Amino acid sequence: MEYPKKVMKKTELMEIGFPEEMLLRASREKGQTFAFKMNPLAKNSSLLFDTDGFEKWRLQQVKLSMMAGGCI
Repeated sequence: MEYPKKVMKKTELMEIGFPEEMLLRASREKGQTFAFKMNPLAKNSSLLFDTDGFEKWRLQQVKLSMMAGGCI
């Protein structure tokens, strides 16, 4: 998938169709390196996503769900 920007806010990703729950789950996954706060010290700081890393994670999730569902 092509993204309009290299780094996007959570709200921008939601505007193009990604569910908030998915984005929060991705950002909280242990070991991930693609989601980060604009200002880690501020409680209400914007959540940013490196779209290249997020896309790799998203494709991996699709692959895992297909394997679990018996599609492969």
